[in-house]
Amino acid sequence: MNSRLNDLFEKAVQRVSVTKEDIAPDNLLRLYAYYKQATRGDSFSLNTEDNIRSAFKFNAWIQLNGMTADEAKQKYIELVNATLK
Repeated sequence: MNSRLNDLFEKAVQRVSVTKEDIAPDNLLRLYAYYKQATRGDSFSLNTEDNIRSAFKFNAWIQLNGMTADEAKQKYIELVNATLK
């Protein structure tokens, strides 16, 4: 694995977790999906909570089917850099 990409990904995840900035709901959903694809790949699992939020998150993730972990990490980093100052 690309250690530089992994370092950048971890820093981007940290930025999101500590930010005080508002992130638009559509970007949060995309970040969730990229994160899940980067860390879990195509091992999809639906949260058993019966609510629409879980369904939207699962749908966003499943749309990334086949994307490599490195691609998902890169997309996550790019979205964080475009979203946060």
